[in-house]
Amino acid sequence: MKSHLMKLREKIELRMQILEHMMEKNMHIHDSTTVEQYLDRLTYCWAIMSEEDRDYIQGCQFALEEQQVWNKEVTTYPDGGDID
Repeated sequence: MKSHLMKLREKIELRMQILEHMMEKNMHIHDSTTVEQYLDRLTYCWAIMSEEDRDYIQGCQFALEEQQVWNKEVTTYPDGGDID
């Protein structure tokens, strides 16, 4: 039998995949309310999320607030500096 925490982590993983799909389709620009509500559903379990997931969510929140096109292939920061 799976523990409650394991089930919750599986739900988080699935929801992160859905969020990734939303962002790649730039839904945060065309349907910002839906993406904002979905982000709210994810942040309730912030304490048990991985640092990577929390960073991703913060990036999504920034893109939503600034209405930035989501491009996972970005290799520079907005100021022109390299990421690597």
